[in-house]
Amino acid sequence: MKMGRARRDDGFRGVAAMDRHKREETGKSVAQEIVQTPDVEMHTLNDTGVFPNNSMLPLLIYKQALNPDVPDLIEHVRRLFEEHQWDGSWIDSMYDFHHYHSTAHEVLAICGGQAEVRFGGDYGITRTISAGDVIIIPAGIAHKKIGARDDFVVVGAYPVGQVYDMCYGNEDERPKADENIAAVPLPRSDPVYGPLMHYWAV
Repeated sequence: MKMGRARRDDGFRGVAAMDRHKREETGKSVAQEIVQTPDVEMHTLNDTGVFPNNSMLPLLIYKQALNPDVPDLIEHVRRLFEEHQWDGSWIDSMYDFHHYHSTAHEVLAICGGQAEVRFGGDYGITRTISAGDVIIIPAGIAHKKIGARDDFVVVGAYPVGQVYDMCYGNEDERPKADENIAAVPLPRSDPVYGPLMHYWAV
């Protein structure tokens, strides 16, 4: 299990690209309304024997990538994801049991509250995530909510063309799940910053 942090003081080039996207009546783009330069955490989580996780693509946590004080943040986030070709968005909390998706990557934008989340299975990592954080979960990485405030709310989505399944770490899921994970293509763009998945360049 490899962990890392990367600070991008110069911001993401994708933010500038987003500013050229369609603008609202206020004259501001969705990016200008809600997107901030994040502190990025990267975590490589390997196969535990129960959960395949993903040794090729790191779990990404964009700390404070979004301005949590923006009114109607949930709708802004859904539009942002749609513009960057992540669809099937939903609004909810998170499951409180280990699960993973073998057929799709997933993005979770925290639009309210705070929670403790474990990634990678029982012996993985635990992180506190708060309003404004964005988590990009590669196919195969187990995740569960350990506990959360009552106001915890998430907007989730998946890359266009990818349909998620539900896997729970059962023996009969493999090796098919491993084959599925290896076949999941990279997203066409970063769900928040646009044109390139900077940290998933392989």
